Amino acid sequence: MAAGVVGLRVASRQELPHERLMGDKTTESAGAAPLTHREILLIVIGILLAMLLAALDQTIVVTAMPTIGRELGNVAYLPWVVTAYLLASTAVTPLYGKVSDIVGRRKTLLFAICVFTLGSVACALSPSMIVLIVSRALQGLGGGGLISLAQTIIADIVSPRERPRYQIYVAGVFVTSSVAGPLLGGVLAEHAHWSVIFWLNLPMGIMAFLMTNGLLKKLPRHERPHQLDFLGAALMVAATVSLMLALNWGGHQYGWTSSVIVGLLVLSVVAWVLFVLRLRTALEPFIPTEVLRNEVVTYGVLTATMAMGTFIGVTAYLPIYMERAYGLSSSNSGLALIPFMVGTVTGATLASRSMASVAHYKRWPMVGLGIAALGLGVIALMPAGVPLWALEVLLPCISIGLGSILPTTTVAIQNAVLPHQMGTATGTMNFFRSLGGALLVAGFGAILFVQLQEGNEVSAFRPVFGVAAAAMALALAFFWHMPEKPLRSKVHGAEAME
Repeated sequence: MAAGVVGLRVASRQELPHERLMGDKTTESAGAAPLTHREILLIVIGILLAMLLAALDQTIVVTAMPTIGRELGNVAYLPWVVTAYLLASTAVTPLYGKVSDIVGRRKTLLFAICVFTLGSVACALSPSMIVLIVSRALQGLGGGGLISLAQTIIADIVSPRERPRYQIYVAGVFVTSSVAGPLLGGVLAEHAHWSVIFWLNLPMGIMAFLMTNGLLKKLPRHERPHQLDFLGAALMVAATVSLMLALNWGGHQYGWTSSVIVGLLVLSVVAWVLFVLRLRTALEPFIPTEVLRNEVVTYGVLTATMAMGTFIGVTAYLPIYMERAYGLSSSNSGLALIPFMVGTVTGATLASRSMASVAHYKRWPMVGLGIAALGLGVIALMPAGVPLWALEVLLPCISIGLGSILPTTTVAIQNAVLPHQMGTATGTMNFFRSLGGALLVAGFGAILFVQLQEGNEVSAFRPVFGVAAAAMALALAFFWHMPEKPLRSKVHGAEAME
């Protein structure tokens, strides 16, 4: 083995290209018994439950934070309850995808569920803010694998032609967590105890483990002789964590020109440069170059990053806009967001049905992205703000366009790669979607902070919506350039691409 290659050998290079590892044995792909419709449904239900664990935990804690701060003290560290989870989960998302391509989906998903559940128990038992923050980071190390692995497993058992139908349920999980999470967190913190928020994950985690453990043994296996590039993984984690720390701290704990923020940004740039060099020089890089050279993956990831980033950013600041522009209370602004959330599921549903039944599946999402960009532009161009009734009409139009792109990019990317690259490609997509969300949330916040200092609270949001409209237009441009490959009608048809 050449010097400088850091790797974990998991199989012999002399194995035939189409062999799959089954425990200690290798089995031809054609020899696997097909899953029944009932087995597929049970697997999907189990992995959706695992996905709900991670999605719900990103939102349920927010409304309970004031109560947690009062009881545990150290209020200055309170934002780290959210930040620690976000940093850990985002940084390890692509790592889970790569590992699942090496050792299999079942072992990797079960490991993620166990880590997440143990982290949840540690959170519930935390006697201090510092312990809670560390426990949230542990929880994030597990949560980072749940969403991308769930999407990858769906890709393992459902053909690309049928897969969009299941993406509707994936979108439903995220909307459910977005709507129910803050409400449930507030109710439990006020009428029970904040620790109940984390104790809920214990029965849900056990249920997800039991439901997936047995059936996932029947999953098709696509492991290949890989090396896990630890150096490349470490560089990506360092680049991601330093960038997200700068985005979280900038303008709040530290000024954007402070030595801390500048130092973190420089560290991130250096780590990203070294990571790219590692990709170009490693015998088996952390993200395979053939995946990065795939135009469907490249433009699909760029589209998803901009669209999901915009969705997260707009969702974060819409309640503040509604409270300041229309004088709504916190609860009423949450109710006013329901059309926006419902529109996301509607867009995902329409795009999924269209993708499953027509050849040119890009047409509807392109129309949706155009409408979303136009709707955000209208809000940005209204000097005194749009009337509340008009906003309630525009919001679902915007979110329908945003929702339409999520299942389309996921299925298109998975359709364009080989089965043994599925985890890597899906993990990479989810990683950059999360990173895009962090970037745009931080960017929106920086713009809003500057504008609010200048006076008018309503007009201060205009640049935010303007940047969101520009981001959606950019997503449309990326999506336009993404090749439209025919969807395979068989689950494992990608092997013919070799």
